[in-house]
Amino acid sequence: MATVRRRPAATATADPPTRPPPADAAAAPDEPVLRPPNLLVAAAAAVLFLAPFSYLAFVHYPLDADLRGSILKCGAMSLGGFFIVLKLIPVAARYHLRRRMFGYDINKKGLPTGEIKVPEALGLVVGIVYLVTAIIFQQFHYAEDSIWLVEYNAALASVCFMILLGFVDDVLDIPWRVKLALPTIASLPLLMAYAGGTSIIIPKPLSPYVGLRVLELGFFYKLFMLLLAVFCTNSINIHAGINGLEVGQTVVISAAVLIHNVMRIGSSTDIETQQAHEFSIYLVLPFLTTSLALLAFNWYPSIVFVGDTYTYFAGMALAVVGILGHFSETLLLFFLPQVLNFLCSVPQLFHFVPCPRHRLPRFDPQTGLLTGTKDGNLVNIFLRLFGKCSEKALCIRLLIFQALCCAFCFWLRYMLTGWYK
Repeated sequence: MATVRRRPAATATADPPTRPPPADAAAAPDEPVLRPPNLLVAAAAAVLFLAPFSYLAFVHYPLDADLRGSILKCGAMSLGGFFIVLKLIPVAARYHLRRRMFGYDINKKGLPTGEIKVPEALGLVVGIVYLVTAIIFQQFHYAEDSIWLVEYNAALASVCFMILLGFVDDVLDIPWRVKLALPTIASLPLLMAYAGGTSIIIPKPLSPYVGLRVLELGFFYKLFMLLLAVFCTNSINIHAGINGLEVGQTVVISAAVLIHNVMRIGSSTDIETQQAHEFSIYLVLPFLTTSLALLAFNWYPSIVFVGDTYTYFAGMALAVVGILGHFSETLLLFFLPQVLNFLCSVPQLFHFVPCPRHRLPRFDPQTGLLTGTKDGNLVNIFLRLFGKCSEKALCIRLLIFQALCCAFCFWLRYMLTGWYK
């Protein structure tokens, strides 16, 4: 977690030196050699989360051959995005250090590793590679007259807008009250281009009391879309603070979204439903692979910080696939830890009780363990409930909880099928 962002101090105008210092000497203090990425973690996560999706798509369900071919094509491009991110992050990290965009890890304060300058806002690389990958895939898959092309471009425009605004936040350190407005601005292309249905199916147990089976929401449905985008972006941003957590939670959620999509395609006979979930796969798959590359750098001990650029980008990417894939209710269930974290954070976020700038646990440099504080977020709640532990162990516990919540969502959908809707 970044604590201090250094910037060049203003200097008085002076004549330039007659002979600049050697390039190596000038670059050495700000350009330490980055440690190699933890590819083992990225590979293990890829196998763990992509294996169920691959089995369902190519073995379990008799999907159309063209659909399988498109998934393979998207997967190949996404794999290329993975290797490009691995290559570009060290390059971008050096540029960020030159511009004094770095921080120190609070959870390692008191140790030598706590004095290392860690480049910030490297989510920018992931966002750019993701957009390029998704745009190139569009050229090979969607025809010019495709009914999905407008919404596909609108989704990418909203994601691009969010990447820009997130990077602006990393550079300018925007106040919290302004951060709530950023997703509102970024979701405008999606809201303006959305041409899908604006009705919801009333749950069967409630329909006798409402008197309707389908309820038309009109403008209020778009308002719901806006609020969902605002929640997703900010919920990932506040469920953070330890190495690997921001990227790890989005990897788990995006893997669950992929599995949900292929399950819905395989079990549904409605063409429009199948197309909506197919659309979602094409947006989530490159997001997952590029995020896995970032996880290799951000896993404990973190080589780079992802910044608000990544958390906002990730939240918007997941929000648009949930909205355009028409499974916003399921997406909220996948976000159950983020919902709980937000509810626990409300008293501090709205300043009913004092809220420090960084709601992080206390680190003991003697033992290397974290101790929970009274701050109302899941990071500290887990430490208070289960006792002090290392930063790596805490991240693993939180990610396991995220995965269990996604598994609970699948179980709940299975149990309620045919009764709820």
